[in-house]
Amino acid sequence: MTDNIIQQQIAYYRARANEYDEWFYRLGRYDRGEEFNQRWRREVAVVKAALYQLKAADNILELACGTGIWTQELVKIGKKITAIDACEEVIEINRKKLLSPNVKYHQLDLFKWKPDIEYDLVFFAFWLSHVPPALLDLFLRKVYNSVRVGGQFFLVDSRFEPTSTAKNHIFESDKNIYQTRKLNNGEEFQIVKIFYQPDELYNKLLKVGFQADIKVTNNYFIYALGTKI
Repeated sequence: MTDNIIQQQIAYYRARANEYDEWFYRLGRYDRGEEFNQRWRREVAVVKAALYQLKAADNILELACGTGIWTQELVKIGKKITAIDACEEVIEINRKKLLSPNVKYHQLDLFKWKPDIEYDLVFFAFWLSHVPPALLDLFLRKVYNSVRVGGQFFLVDSRFEPTSTAKNHIFESDKNIYQTRKLNNGEEFQIVKIFYQPDELYNKLLKVGFQADIKVTNNYFIYALGTKI
């Protein structure tokens, strides 16, 4: 089951590459009207402000870099970015969007990825929620091993809020870790989607050795920042 759902997730994000940004920028099926869109943008600004408070980094690792929504923020605080994703389609969009000589891309399945370099900052956005529970501890240990002592990590993910997703997606319960996702053409995929509570996320990070500060915005986002001691 775990391997099957991982392959479905990869297939989903490959197929969704050209429409992924519609979600983040509240377009098409994700446009909930100006009131909700403004709420979303305000909370995005809160997360970005927290990211900008991190100290400047020579080397940053971005896991599940996607279409570059956050890569374009990381180049503002880092000299060199290593960006990893399993999907060549999103990497190509990212590359064309940034056109930055300071970003190096690698197409890798993060469940097969083995860190061999320590970074000043490791960042991942809207990825932890897609990690199957059986693989979570192993993944977080790999993240820990990729941060240098004294280095930082930052993650952001989704809270359980029905207006964060498409109008034709149904959120029945935050306890159901398997969700059905549709593309604009109606094609459906099964993915993992886990909505972490702050205490739960704190304990997961502490278990692997991170000292973390967990915060939430009013509706949409949970984010964590911390240091490897």
